[in-house]
Amino acid sequence: MNTVKSFLKKAKTFLIFAGPTTFIFLSVVILPFIFGIYLSLTNWDGIASDYRFIGFSNYQTVFQDQFFWNSFLLTVKYVLYTVVFVNLVAFILAYLLTSGVKGQKFLRAVFFVPNLIGGIILGLIWHFVFSRALVFIGKKLSLGIFSYSWLANPQKAFWALVIVSVWQYSGYMMLIYIAGLVNIPKELVEAAIIDGANGGQRVRKIILPLMVPSFVVCIFLTLQRGFMVYDVNLALTDGGPFRSTELISMHVYKKAFLAQEYGIGQSQAFILFIIVAAITLTQVYFSKKWEVEM
Repeated sequence: MNTVKSFLKKAKTFLIFAGPTTFIFLSVVILPFIFGIYLSLTNWDGIASDYRFIGFSNYQTVFQDQFFWNSFLLTVKYVLYTVVFVNLVAFILAYLLTSGVKGQKFLRAVFFVPNLIGGIILGLIWHFVFSRALVFIGKKLSLGIFSYSWLANPQKAFWALVIVSVWQYSGYMMLIYIAGLVNIPKELVEAAIIDGANGGQRVRKIILPLMVPSFVVCIFLTLQRGFMVYDVNLALTDGGPFRSTELISMHVYKKAFLAQEYGIGQSQAFILFIIVAAITLTQVYFSKKWEVEM
């Protein structure tokens, strides 16, 4: 009897405090996700009021879709570069802005501002920079690399996308690294200085091992954002030229809503979810393992 009363009391407490949030989460995330998996097994075009169940035919089509896998491999390449450069730039900025530089609080705010700008606006701003401003400067100063629009060149357009993403996300990751650096016990650093450790040795032996939790969080966030990027991709290059910058999220969107093959697009989205989940879980596992070993 006491067990039943205890359970009812806990259930009542849960419903009062967590019930509304749980209901919203189930309604907005879980149920649409399950329904999306069902739609991936149909031939729905996204418009028609009726559709039929076709099993795993859409998944078979996806595995044979060369454009899908080209976009996925391009996205993997993009993610690798952005993860490395975003975290490298963010850590360097965080290290410099916790070393007592004059005006460091103001500089932290300045570097964080790009993260506050919406992806579409950000893409349009940099579209102007790459297609107009840099071209004008390049021609005036006879700089060959900037004498033409990077967005018109398949190779340069990819790097333009990487540069914009690094510029956007570095400030946000910088704050996470700053939080990690600030929480490092000063006694350890002072003891290392007394023992004669130079700056490089202090970074390698003390700072980096204690910053592993921050690295885990930042790498996870940059991985997730890298695979899911769409707005900057749309506003900056729109997948061009010649689909050379069409990342996977844009490909899925075009397949589902522009080509009106919603079932196939949903299948692609679910496959992408499985791949990204596997990559991020693997990354978190090995990062946590490294954290324990350090």
